[in-house]
Amino acid sequence: MERKHLEDHFVARTGWLRAAVLGANDGIVSTASLIMGVAAAAGRAEVLLAGAAGMAAGALSMAAGEYVSVSSQADTERADIAREKAEIEADPEEELRALAMIYEDRGVPKDLALQVATALHDKDPLAAHVRDELGISEHTEARPLIAALASALTFAVGAALPLAAAALVPESSISLSVAVLTIIFLALLGAVGAKAGGAPPLRAVLRVTFWGAAAMGVTTLVGKLFGATIG
Repeated sequence: MERKHLEDHFVARTGWLRAAVLGANDGIVSTASLIMGVAAAAGRAEVLLAGAAGMAAGALSMAAGEYVSVSSQADTERADIAREKAEIEADPEEELRALAMIYEDRGVPKDLALQVATALHDKDPLAAHVRDELGISEHTEARPLIAALASALTFAVGAALPLAAAALVPESSISLSVAVLTIIFLALLGAVGAKAGGAPPLRAVLRVTFWGAAAMGVTTLVGKLFGATIG
């Protein structure tokens, strides 16, 4: 009876996970920073208006940015695949030797490398070159729409957290409360993102909380300076 080789690998998640973590992190940090900056110079109504506007604008901006950037990656991949296909059709023997050399460089004996390359060429030469020469696989293939949706949705969810905190806590403590809760949200995001990607959580938690705290600190300072100038 044939046994299936089943293992859990996390590389297949990198496309949507990167976009999701980036979206959530940006949503939390940018909205919390905006809220704290406005709170240093204005009241709750202005804070909530600015936060809601920032959430909507940020989610749309993240979606557009991800879609454009990942689409550019997809265009490059398609162009490389088309070029590789033309090269195989023009000189299949040279492409076969090039593929064999790739396996040799990875430590496969010369004769065996040529056998493997020949077998793969006989089955699907383009697939072999796309995978082993260009480094493109189904796990790393660019998916613009998925990246855009993941970024927009997670940005909105992330932004909603500090916005809800600003709406619920006493007006006099908006800045402090949002700051503390945002650090907690970021720590949870770092841990969840690391867990989903199979990475150690501590480094991710420290990374996102440090840069989140720095962003909020700078924005609060700007808000205080602005408020002092206006006042």
